[in-house]
Amino acid sequence: MANIEERVEKLIKPKIEETGYNLYDVEYVKEGKNYFLRIFIDKPEGIDLNDCEKVNDAINDILDEADYIKDQYFLEVSSPGIERVLRKDEHLEQNIGVEVNVKLFRKDLNGKKEYQGVLKSFDDEIIILDEDIQIYRKDIALIKTVYNW
Repeated sequence: MANIEERVEKLIKPKIEETGYNLYDVEYVKEGKNYFLRIFIDKPEGIDLNDCEKVNDAINDILDEADYIKDQYFLEVSSPGIERVLRKDEHLEQNIGVEVNVKLFRKDLNGKKEYQGVLKSFDDEIIILDEDIQIYRKDIALIKTVYNW
């Protein structure tokens, strides 16, 4: 059976697109004693608070009716931000040629726990940054784009 994030994404994606937005990602996490269902939306012009409220109103009843999540949770709708987390292959594909920051679960054989560079390519097992740095995906805790202020 698909996990909660996948089920929620499949459920709400058509409504979000119908409302005029792109569904970037869905995240269901426990932080402390609270659960959060985070819906990240996007559009070419960017996202503001009114957009978040509009999508929240559009999907709230759908989520309640489906009742996929038995625990009490907080629903948060937001933009993925300028420095975006890259969790899916489609996120990686959209960011080929973009500078990224890669954090590892633990230090690698080079004694490094973090890398930064331009994303050159990826497959199911490895991502490759400029200078031919190869990182196993199973070792990656977080990848996000880098915005140079």
